[in-house]
Amino acid sequence: MAQLIKLRDYISRYELNPFHYPTQFIRLKRDNWNKLLQLWEDENEQQRTAEILAKQALEKSSSRFRWNLFAQKDNTEEQKDVFKRQLPKAKEQLRQYFLNRLFPFQLKWATSTLTQVSYTDQEHLYDAQLKFFLQHFPDIYLVMYYPIFNIKKAPVDAEIIMISPINIEIITILNETPGSGITVTDERTWVVEKSNSAKKIISPIISLKRTEQIVESILQKYELTFGITKTVLAQDVHFVYVTEPYKVNLVGKNEYDEWYKQKRQLSGSLKGVQLKVMEALARHCLTTSVRRPEWEQEDDEHLSFLIGE
Repeated sequence: MAQLIKLRDYISRYELNPFHYPTQFIRLKRDNWNKLLQLWEDENEQQRTAEILAKQALEKSSSRFRWNLFAQKDNTEEQKDVFKRQLPKAKEQLRQYFLNRLFPFQLKWATSTLTQVSYTDQEHLYDAQLKFFLQHFPDIYLVMYYPIFNIKKAPVDAEIIMISPINIEIITILNETPGSGITVTDERTWVVEKSNSAKKIISPIISLKRTEQIVESILQKYELTFGITKTVLAQDVHFVYVTEPYKVNLVGKNEYDEWYKQKRQLSGSLKGVQLKVMEALARHCLTTSVRRPEWEQEDDEHLSFLIGE
């Protein structure tokens, strides 16, 4: 599960201690998953035992009350209520259950520290796009979700930034009607065609380049060398172009599966230069927060997101 290190202009634990929280998140996630997995295995064993006992009781009841079909039916319904699951039965469903439980925890880390908190928009809890980036990629990806940089004392909105151990990928997403075609040009506008209609949109390359320039200037300031790629992501549409834009990846319906596969297959561990890049970028982000009331302060080392806690 990718780590949410910065969300808009909210205060983040990662920006306060960029070399501690990424590894702590991985440890907490692993420990809680192992505990949840053990609960799931215990529950499966309890269910198997309950089913065996229910079957034995039913067989005994059937032989004793074979003459009374209604009694047998009532007894069967009674046995069905012997065991009720709290966790999903399939392991794949358990993983999704875990990721969904983890999502609010990630938002908490991306919007507060032990002493500071940002006023947040609750819509982030229902942001399917944000969930996609966090739930579908490995822990070694550090995500800045539409951060706001503070450049020359002026706020500048940026695109999605994913920092992996090998490079930075700046991503802009086009949410157009599935099946649409996008004609890519060198102009400031592109054309989106669907059915018998067409409309113009501002070229996403403009915002990609703006974000790239900000990132490059910050890396240069701290003498950091790290590759940068730019991606236009439009999962359900087709791109139409004569020549692909210079140093911009167009990921449409035909390219999406390969892009997605490559992201998920990246393995390894967090790198020192990766954390330095994150620290440098976070240092120049705008942050708006207030001090927590003393009674709301908490101990970070004991956060847990298991069922029932």
